[in-house]
Amino acid sequence: MTDDAEKPVGMPDRQLSRALLAAGGLDELVAREAPALRLLTDAERRRSLDQALAARPPGDAWLFAYGSLIWNPTVHVVERRNARVEGWHRTFCLSTIAGRGTKDRPGLMLGLDEGGSCQGIAYRLAEEGLEGELELLWRREMLAAAYIPRWIDLLDEDGRRFGGAIAFTIDRTGDHYAGGLADEMVVERLATATGSLGRAADYLFQTRDGLRACGMPDAELERLAAAVEAFQASA
Repeated sequence: MTDDAEKPVGMPDRQLSRALLAAGGLDELVAREAPALRLLTDAERRRSLDQALAARPPGDAWLFAYGSLIWNPTVHVVERRNARVEGWHRTFCLSTIAGRGTKDRPGLMLGLDEGGSCQGIAYRLAEEGLEGELELLWRREMLAAAYIPRWIDLLDEDGRRFGGAIAFTIDRTGDHYAGGLADEMVVERLATATGSLGRAADYLFQTRDGLRACGMPDAELERLAAAVEAFQASA
């Protein structure tokens, strides 16, 4: 079995780990950093996971990674493939006041927003222990009410469907949604925000580098990274 959950060589020490998630450490970290932020309870996360499992399509269980899950998946996987999804695009539309930002200087993180298409990594999860892996994933991605988990179709390079994957799409009705910000604001937030998990800029750079390593560079992330680097150089 391929295990992509181990910490890759050279990753910063503040990255999320399986041990931190399993122990509830991410909740504790965010609660200390942003005490006013309402986190989902264990019962709310369990209910969300049960709903996702009930809606699971036939076939293998896949996870679609479009952001930090590309370079730090934290879950055990048995197969990984490059994939594309239609109807959703990757964008910095999630405002964060913890982890990669603060209340005074909020950061931005990626979400899948409506429209367009997105290339990323599809991870196939083993049936044995599946719920345990998903519970860990829910502790990470469903920290607050920012995402809506959905099953979406995975397409190969020829446009053929090869599976259904869970993907964390942005909740456009939620308080954390930050779609439609001016480009200058996006660049400034990414260039200047820092939290307990590190700089928002590093989140951008690592996602850019992860996509490059998979042979699918993202033109928008490349552009944003260049703008952020220029902003930081001029500061």
